Amino acid sequence: MKVTVQAYNSNWANLFKKEAEKIKVIFGDQLIDIYHIGSTSVPGLHAKPIIDMLPVLKDIKVADQLAHQMERIGYEALGEYGLPGRRYFRKGADKRTHHVHMYDPLSSDEIERHLAVRDYLRQHPEAAAEYGALKVKLAEAYPNHIESYIDGKNDFVQQLEKESVQWKRQQEK
Repeated sequence: MKVTVQAYNSNWANLFKKEAEKIKVIFGDQLIDIYHIGSTSVPGLHAKPIIDMLPVLKDIKVADQLAHQMERIGYEALGEYGLPGRRYFRKGADKRTHHVHMYDPLSSDEIERHLAVRDYLRQHPEAAAEYGALKVKLAEAYPNHIESYIDGKNDFVQQLEKESVQWKRQQEK
């Protein structure tokens, strides 16, 4: 898969809303909420143009029961895909457009982590700019090697997640 990082696109919010409506129809009253996460959810942040979504279900087993309906709207169901408690779906094959990371309230730490990073980057434009610059640099260095791109971000992302969760918890006091 080609690694493409581009400047923020205000249409990403609309693409999230459009896809969220489709997911709401599938999961109905089993859906607690659905969040736009990841770099496309942060105005001004350079990102791969893939919409990351975080639906929270009352019970994660519902994701397994309705995976066939997600497949009908173009998603590939990949189960936990390395993260216990998550159900991961991706859309677009080699021209990826969406990633869906489903959880239920038992995975509150994972939900908190995703939302904390999003909110921290929205409130700290200097951190968002630094992260965006790193992603652009890595995409230029590894345009055809997604694993190297991901590995290159790893230390930064680990530190960002730690700072973001601490910041979010401070905000809630």
